[in-house]
Amino acid sequence: MKKRVNLTRGDIRTALISMALPIMATSFVQMAYNLTDMIWIGINGSKSTAAVGTAGFYTWLAMGIIALTKSGCEINVSQSYGAKDYKGVKSYVQTGFKLNILIGAIYAFIVFFARDFLVSIFNIEDKDVLMMASDYLKIICFFMPFYFLNPLLTGILNGYGDSKTPFKINVVGLFVNMILDPALILGIGIFPKMGVKGAALATGIAQLIVCVLFIYNIVKNEDLIDNESMKEKFNKNYARNILKIGIPISLNMSMFCGFSMVIASIIGSFGAVAIAVQKVGSQIESISWMTSTGFATALGAFVGQNYGAKQLDRIKDGYKTAIKIVFAVGIIASLILILGAKPIFYIFLREEEALNIGIRYLQILGLSQFFMCVEITLSGAFNGLGKTKIPAYVSIIFTGARIPIAIILSKYTSLGLDGVWWTISMTSVLKGIIIYIWFNKYIRSKKFKESFDLAL
Repeated sequence: MKKRVNLTRGDIRTALISMALPIMATSFVQMAYNLTDMIWIGINGSKSTAAVGTAGFYTWLAMGIIALTKSGCEINVSQSYGAKDYKGVKSYVQTGFKLNILIGAIYAFIVFFARDFLVSIFNIEDKDVLMMASDYLKIICFFMPFYFLNPLLTGILNGYGDSKTPFKINVVGLFVNMILDPALILGIGIFPKMGVKGAALATGIAQLIVCVLFIYNIVKNEDLIDNESMKEKFNKNYARNILKIGIPISLNMSMFCGFSMVIASIIGSFGAVAIAVQKVGSQIESISWMTSTGFATALGAFVGQNYGAKQLDRIKDGYKTAIKIVFAVGIIASLILILGAKPIFYIFLREEEALNIGIRYLQILGLSQFFMCVEITLSGAFNGLGKTKIPAYVSIIFTGARIPIAIILSKYTSLGLDGVWWTISMTSVLKGIIIYIWFNKYIRSKKFKESFDLAL
């Protein structure tokens, strides 16, 4: 019980920071999973990096599908707990678990049997890259159920107010991954050199261990599940509520991934080095977007619990506190990427062509980090209120606009590949500005006040 942060009373800054710090740390741990792979894979050269980057789009797409249950459970658990509907909390947990298992199995089946076609759509002509990407997906599919369950269980605990347990569990997974990565990728001791297959296997084993630890911690917490709730039949009403909230977020994340895959195909036309740079660059850039995503999750849980408890003023005060912190995070992230582009990128890829492209990537994307942090955090606030459609609309419209703009700037201007980077950066700026204006207008509206009469 001591692990849970009470978000409905007490000092707001303390509650938010206590909740946010472990989530941020968990985000960095998850980022470290990917960076660890990239560091060791990078030793094998740009082809291996491009292969993992290409296959990685389908684990990324999985995250969008996972949001159906993860976000729906997280928000409903937080609102139910704030409203002291403890039976509802348990029902959402067991319903979400069953939905997640079903969806994960279907996704793994499709990706496994369609993997060759899926990697072929990126316009990559190098057969070695295509073969390695297919091999990576083949192994990952066997571990896909754990990829689906871990975010769900993290979301349940976050909605409940316990962000420390996910952090501790993910740290264990990181250490496992850090040990297995060099051993399986490069072949150390008794292990054969497996290249990208080793990266997939190392990550999959780590996810399996993390899942076992999550299930153990969830099962022993009677606030979240007990013998009686485990015996309940599948409840269509709870499933409907989960999907109602989760679908806009899932659609947004899935379409974001889909749009990014089209952008990747445009980048792919510039060669394997360009794909490798985009993969590594996006991982470096995740310093800011995973930090803000962590804080958005904390703010979403805070808003959700206080919405359930019908504490309007506390929600407003929580938003004001959160946005001040996010402003600082965004500015620092922008400065780091712009001023430290060369030494940062040099850690991952040292080939001259890749390094030159990577420096421009980080400097151009660095301009938008502040606005991106604002967009992500306020999306979390909207989600906590159950208004998941609003941030989805903003994201889908402007992310989708990247495709025609990127084609024009990269193919029909002198910018070339830089035109893609400028497209991504400027649309992120627009999304941040629009969602900031929209959220401020909404919390001052009569509609916002009236929504509390309809809360749990």
